[in-house]
Amino acid sequence: MRIGILGGSFDPVHYGHLMLAERAREQLELDKVLFVPAAMSPLKPTGPVASSESRVAMLQLAIGGNEAFEVSRVEIDRGGVSYTLDTVTAIREQFPQAELFLMMGADLVGQLGDWNQPEKIFAIAKPAIMNRGGYDAATAAEIEPFLTDSDSGQVAFLQMPQIELSSSELRDRIGAGESIRYHTPRAVEESIRAEGLYAS
Repeated sequence: MRIGILGGSFDPVHYGHLMLAERAREQLELDKVLFVPAAMSPLKPTGPVASSESRVAMLQLAIGGNEAFEVSRVEIDRGGVSYTLDTVTAIREQFPQAELFLMMGADLVGQLGDWNQPEKIFAIAKPAIMNRGGYDAATAAEIEPFLTDSDSGQVAFLQMPQIELSSSELRDRIGAGESIRYHTPRAVEESIRAEGLYAS
């Protein structure tokens, strides 16, 4: 089994997240994509705006009907700061025979020096870099020191579309009373409205 791991706050989930996950599923020939909402990111100490349960519920609504997509509660149930090493270790224990891929934006590669033991992370889950311009030699050079050996073939570079959409934009629009139609699945939009999430 080939499994992609896509972490994030998903505060809220939007079509950009879903499109990137689907493109990665196609290019990596994944059997499953795990969406892993963070309890609290070490690089975002202020934490998510919506509660953990609300974000999980929105993700479940967003991926409903797609058998290849699944929400993992591993970080939510663990609580506290979400370290990627703990997450990939837990997923490895859950899927001991699977080939794991850690899906990450090319912009995060420059932050790997701030991560907790990235070499151990990539020994468990291969890095799958989501680029918006194809293979990037500079990004490849940046990640090389964090691999367990010098084989750059460990890294998968994924071709991604340019998506000008962010969770913070959705929160801002909701707070301003503006429409988020076609930014996120309709079921998620209705859930946000029913819970009064992100309203100013």
